[in-house]
Amino acid sequence: MAHDHHHDHAHDHNHHHGHGHSHGGHGHHHAPKDFGRAFAIGISLNLGFVITEATVGIWSGSLALLADAGHNLSDVLGLLLAWGATVMAKWAPSGRRTYGLRKATVLASLANAVLLLVAVGSIASEAVRRFASPGEIATLPVMVVAAIGVVINGATALMFMRGHHDLNLRGAFLHMAADAGISLAVVGGAIIMSLTDFAWIDPVMSLGICAVIVAGTWGLLQDSMDLALDAAPKGIDVEAVRAYLAEQAGVADVHDLHVWAMSTTETALTAHLTRPDNVDADAFLRDVCEGLNGQFGIGHSTLQIETGDGADCRLAPAHMV
Repeated sequence: MAHDHHHDHAHDHNHHHGHGHSHGGHGHHHAPKDFGRAFAIGISLNLGFVITEATVGIWSGSLALLADAGHNLSDVLGLLLAWGATVMAKWAPSGRRTYGLRKATVLASLANAVLLLVAVGSIASEAVRRFASPGEIATLPVMVVAAIGVVINGATALMFMRGHHDLNLRGAFLHMAADAGISLAVVGGAIIMSLTDFAWIDPVMSLGICAVIVAGTWGLLQDSMDLALDAAPKGIDVEAVRAYLAEQAGVADVHDLHVWAMSTTETALTAHLTRPDNVDADAFLRDVCEGLNGQFGIGHSTLQIETGDGADCRLAPAHMV
């Protein structure tokens, strides 16, 4: 149900401000679902696996296994960031932080992407060095540990599959799914090395891991950066939103339209609508706000209605922000 309010102001023409807070529609929710148990299980399993993987990697001399351990460690930190962000997003607004800490989910997804790319640089550097001096590798323990990694990372990814609508949770899912694929590749590489004794396969596998991480992280980095800079969320066509508002009964003009992400699951909108005949103000605001939520998943809409011709609105020119 939308809650709309309008206030008359003593200007040359009246302004009505409608604040719509709608629920449901398009998979957007006011707070992230509680994935706390999934985070706790995922972090515990992966932290234990990182310790095991790093230990066996050092003992066996496998850079690919160590690279995967480093990647998994960055994912543990990423899961901690994502979990912390989902908790912070539920905190109530305060005097200065009128949106609460919802934006923490965006910052966490951005930090998660940066963290992974930093890990890639370290792994790639060591892989290049290994080409010059490949060492002997105990392939059987590498195969066993990497196979365990496939199971653990795959199971963790499945726990976050339902959070695909949330960029923060999507990042957690992508990392775990990529880890499962990487561990599977390490198993294959170890099998080939055991049959051929080609030590160079290990650093090649490491560089392959780097390529997979970059490919899986680049989109997350771009999306996170866009949301951090208050761009309209991916999947929302701003011009379609403008057209929807312009076609509403009695609307003569739409200007000062802004659409941005309050969090990785919530979208907000503000706009000025020129509507000279605004006798049904409350009903109009309610219907438009519910329509914005139903058609575009925009749950927080603030509309300013101008009953004059809109020409004297300081924000009417297209170049004004």
